[in-house]
Amino acid sequence: MPLLTYGLCQAACAGIVVACFSAAGFTFGTVPGAIIGATPALAACNSAFAACSSQCSWLLLSPV
Repeated sequence: MPLLTYGLCQAACAGIVVACFSAAGFTFGTVPGAIIGATPALAACNSAFAACSSQCSWLLLSPV
């Protein structure tokens, strides 16, 4: 069960970052890192994605 909940958590994070990039006028997964770093809105999306994804990690350690 932990792997399923971990996967669902990561999927939710991915959905959020896709929506964030879309709101900024970009498509997630197609933007080079240099552009992400130079575009404040995309850098914020990327940081939020990293924070969200890291919050999912505890699910892997939860008891079965």
